[in-house]
Amino acid sequence: MRYYQLAEQGHVQRFVVETDEGVFDLTSAHPGITEFSELAQAASVSGASMAELTRRQIDSADTVPSRALVEDRLLPLVPDEIWAAGVTYEISEEARKSESSMAEVYIDVYDADRPEIFFKATPSRTVGPDEAVGIRGDSDWNVPEPELAVVLYRGEIVGYTVGNDVSSRSIEGRNPLYLPQAKIYDRCCSIGPCVVAAESIENPHDLRMSMEIARSGETVFSESTSTAEMVRTDEELVHYFTAHNAVPELAVLMTGTSLVPPQEFTLAEGDVVSIDIEDIGTLVNPVVDV
Repeated sequence: MRYYQLAEQGHVQRFVVETDEGVFDLTSAHPGITEFSELAQAASVSGASMAELTRRQIDSADTVPSRALVEDRLLPLVPDEIWAAGVTYEISEEARKSESSMAEVYIDVYDADRPEIFFKATPSRTVGPDEAVGIRGDSDWNVPEPELAVVLYRGEIVGYTVGNDVSSRSIEGRNPLYLPQAKIYDRCCSIGPCVVAAESIENPHDLRMSMEIARSGETVFSESTSTAEMVRTDEELVHYFTAHNAVPELAVLMTGTSLVPPQEFTLAEGDVVSIDIEDIGTLVNPVVDV
C-alpha cells in the first residue's frame, strides 16, 4: 500500500492509498483521516495495523484517477523532524574520506559500534515531489544524496519513503564541525512521492535504488545500487536515534547515502534529480540556488 497526499479539493487535502485494485480516497471514507499522521495515530490507538485500518475504509471510499498521483501529489507526510544517518555505505565512507581534511573521523565511524546520527531538517526546510531542492550559494560543491527513509510513529517503524539529503561537500570537507551548515539550510531535504506501509515491504535491506541527474535535458549522472550494501540495519539506526532521545510523534530517519556522483561533479541550478527505490517509487526534484 502506497499512501499519497493530494492537493486540496473543496478546501480539504485528500489522503489516498494506492493498492493493486486502484486508488482510493481515504478522506472520503472517513473525514477524520486527512493525512498520514492521523492514520498512524488511529492505528496506534486501535491496536490494528495501518494496512488493516485502510482495508476497512476502502469499500466506502471514492476512487481516484491514477493520474492524480502525478498531477496533484504533495509532500506525503509532514514529519515533526527529519534526522539522518551517515557513513552507512562503503561508497559514502570513501567519498567523505576524499573530501575531508580529517578523513580518520569517517573511517572510525564506519567501523564503530555507534553510528553517526544527525539532525537534518524541520518541516519548513523540507520539500516534496516536483518541488525544488536547494543548493547553497556559498558552496561550490553540492550533491544530492539518495537514501531509503524510515517513517516512525512514536519511535516505531510504520513505513518507508524516498529521501534526498542534499549536502554541501565543500563546507563539510573543510571541517567536520561544519556539518550542520553543510546539511541544514533552506530546501535542504526532499521526501516522497509516497509512504509505503512497513508491512508492504518484504525486505527493506534488499531494494534496488537508482539515481539520475539531468542537465539541459541530458543525463549527466546515472547509477544504481541496492540497500543490501548498507552495513547497518534500519532497526539498529532507529535504536540509536530513539535511545535517550525524546523523539517527536512523527519523524523520518534517512538511512545513509548509497550513491555518490564523481568528485568533479556538482549540482547546478536547473538540474533535475530523480531517485527511485524499488517497491516505493520515484522522487523527482528540480534544483535551485538558495
